[in-house]
Amino acid sequence: MLNDTIAAVSTALGEAAISVLRVSGPQALDIAQRVFQSRHPLLELSVRKAHRVQVNDGQGHVLDEGLMLLFRGPASYTGEDVVEFQGHGGLLVTQKVLESLLTAGARAAEPGEFTQRAFLNGKMDLTQAEAVMDLIHAQSTLAMRAAHEQLGGAIGREANALREELLPVLAHVEAYIDFPEEDISPDTGAALTAKMDAVLDRARRLIATSEQGRILRHGARTVICGEPNVGKSSLLNLLLGFERAIVSPTAGTTRDTIEEIIQVHGIPLRLVDTAGLREGGDDIEQVGIQRTHRELERADLILEVVDASLPPSAAKRVSLPQSVESRRILLLNKADLGIAEGWESGVALSCARGEGVETLRDAIRDVILLAGPLMSDHPVAINTRHKICFERLVIHVEAARSALSTGTAPEYVALDLREALAALGEVVGVIDVEQILDVIFSSFCIGK
Repeated sequence: MLNDTIAAVSTALGEAAISVLRVSGPQALDIAQRVFQSRHPLLELSVRKAHRVQVNDGQGHVLDEGLMLLFRGPASYTGEDVVEFQGHGGLLVTQKVLESLLTAGARAAEPGEFTQRAFLNGKMDLTQAEAVMDLIHAQSTLAMRAAHEQLGGAIGREANALREELLPVLAHVEAYIDFPEEDISPDTGAALTAKMDAVLDRARRLIATSEQGRILRHGARTVICGEPNVGKSSLLNLLLGFERAIVSPTAGTTRDTIEEIIQVHGIPLRLVDTAGLREGGDDIEQVGIQRTHRELERADLILEVVDASLPPSAAKRVSLPQSVESRRILLLNKADLGIAEGWESGVALSCARGEGVETLRDAIRDVILLAGPLMSDHPVAINTRHKICFERLVIHVEAARSALSTGTAPEYVALDLREALAALGEVVGVIDVEQILDVIFSSFCIGK
């Protein structure tokens, strides 16, 4: 796939001030010479500098004019010769320029193919390639910071450090395989076991970051629940800062779940407004209530809203399993009407007056941090693919450690250590992982 030259629009589709098109591959400069016209021959132009050019359609007609930059491989994003054109951002003119590049010999790039070429040409490891998309999709400052850490190679460095710790262990074990008359002494066995314990400890700490990685990438699923007419939709609108949900004194107005994303203290929240929990109601409302119960089961955070102007005996509280009780925040809404006697704990709130929002934001941050510190003592937050690889690493290192401790033949110890190293190689992509590459890069946008 590296023998042909690809081209794509790298900016989002739609009208804008400028659009950016990329060409990468062995014929990038030849194709550029056919499409772009400059005062000087393209091969004489300075690299990494902007040059004013015109775009011809092949029949002598000028399609556009703008700036062109040349990057010679391997000192480019993809490691190949790259040409980048910055022109006017109209839909039609951008499409016509792309058609000219394709007519001149380029192939339309597949999703993520530029970054895939950067990986295949050794410009980045697989974790850094994944971080490109994490950075594009980041919806909070913490998610952006985590993506930058990964783009800088943090996870790759962790995987390589584990690899460097395991390789000497495997070398020692294989040396005993080559010289079967030599038994592994107790002191040597203890030293090898200690090294494997260090690897296990480091790997488990990495695995523990997978939950925070999920929250940073997709947001903490935050369910707003309570009885009808206690202010759930008003709370959603208040947190969003605009009227997203219909607010009405009529019970049962919200019949389906409504989702929006915000960030609180840099933490992304996926807010879910749900139907009010009550007995009765028509069939459609009951379906909405069933969905509310399903959302509660998968919630990372639960905001239970009550009408605090009424005594607790008049409120129907939401019943939750003990396992998720620590993720509940009780919101005493309508505090402007006075909080009735008996409400001892909770966040006082008035959606009508917009009071108590900052206290709520602090409470949300504290609950999520308590559930699992975000960006605390670990610079990385792994994704699901990384987690599976590191879990395989742990399984095989534990098996190797157990085999070594029980005096099992060193061949079995070495076999598990090789499997552990293969799992680490899969993290950064140093082994044959074609199927994994296809899955990862197919989620990219075209032109990246």
